[in-house]
Amino acid sequence: MASASTWVRAKSKVPVIGGTLAYMHDPLTLMRQLYARHGPVAPVPMPGATTAFVLGPDACGAVLQNGDKAFVNGWTLLVGPFFHRGLMLLDGAEHMQHRRILLQAFTRERIEGYTAALHPAVARELESWQGASGFRAYPALKTLTLNLATQIFMGGHRIGDPAELDRVNRAFIDCVQAAGAIVRRAVPGNRWYRATRGRALLERFLTDQLPAARDAGGNDVFSVLTRVEDEDGARFSDMDVVNHMIFLLMAAHDTTTSTVSTAMYYLGRDPEWQERVRAEALALGPDPTVRQLNELPDLDMVIRECQRLVAPVPVVARQAVKDTEVAGRPIPAGTQTAVCLQLSHYLPEYWTRPETFDPERFSPARREDRSHRFAWAPFGGGVHKCLGMAFSDIEVRTLLTQLLTRFRWSVPAGYVPPMSNVSLPFPTDGLPVDLRALPAVRTRTS
Repeated sequence: MASASTWVRAKSKVPVIGGTLAYMHDPLTLMRQLYARHGPVAPVPMPGATTAFVLGPDACGAVLQNGDKAFVNGWTLLVGPFFHRGLMLLDGAEHMQHRRILLQAFTRERIEGYTAALHPAVARELESWQGASGFRAYPALKTLTLNLATQIFMGGHRIGDPAELDRVNRAFIDCVQAAGAIVRRAVPGNRWYRATRGRALLERFLTDQLPAARDAGGNDVFSVLTRVEDEDGARFSDMDVVNHMIFLLMAAHDTTTSTVSTAMYYLGRDPEWQERVRAEALALGPDPTVRQLNELPDLDMVIRECQRLVAPVPVVARQAVKDTEVAGRPIPAGTQTAVCLQLSHYLPEYWTRPETFDPERFSPARREDRSHRFAWAPFGGGVHKCLGMAFSDIEVRTLLTQLLTRFRWSVPAGYVPPMSNVSLPFPTDGLPVDLRALPAVRTRTS
């Protein structure tokens, strides 16, 4: 194995504005430059230490699969105080035990129950949408998905006051955006300070609601987490439930918002594809099942393509706990590691014209995602792969089918949304679309 001194000598030259700012400015361009210059592992100066950027599906797969147990989660440095003891911040035996308990909340039977509750909830939320030019789709979707998360995940123990919903939404945003903080201590007005206050608000809110959730014995995620146990009878403490709910509520609405807003952008640019998936949506009954939602081939290809173009989780954080090698390159113990999933989605050796919106690349005849096991990995992989991925997928399908049966939309020719990459990517202009209500919701009744 190459020595750690090799790593030190290999310090990367990144764009003048520095590693962190270069990533915030244009992460995909930075990844491409690093890949061209260094190959699968590139050392990049970041606040506090040099970070290993892991690039390409071979190297990303090696870290995610973690065959020699050299890596643990790396999120603690970035957002540890704000998603404390959420599943993605746990490792080893503790992570596996918590994951086994959490899986009881995401069985097929429970997902079918959540899906049944989703349809009327989405319909209610979309009733407030009005057709307009310049309709800001992203903030509308973010509010909608947080409303859905609190309804489906919290059942009757939901936010009733719109002002409180706004405060909770802001708290989630502040906690996520702390990942991009340069100063990692709470100074009034800075990101770390806002995230610290946001975490405290979320803890108070969920702790206050927890007794009612336990007493209700309902089938929402919050109630379920107060009573589920693994095969050995292990259960969560009250604080475990609060910690996992903070993480699950964030993940449930952030990743869904990302995929649906990306789909609205690309379908707004491509009326032919919009009509194709609308035809599938109109053929559904009023309350489609999980199976029916999963049997929409055109919509499936669109969702996969949108998650390729804008990965809901573009980078996964890991940390080396011992000296190791990835793709023949040394990574010393203690190295913060950024697994750059987004770059793999754009490499021309795996994808035909990767910059182009082309859902057919996921068709049975092409299946470009099968060119490599990790060519398409929008939710990561390995033991930390997204636990709620199946439910998130159903939520995305439910939202898009209802949007398609209620509205037609477009974006101006040549419009490209300006993106913030401080944490998870989002359009800073709110993604304005020309939204027009359809005359009626037309679905078959059989």
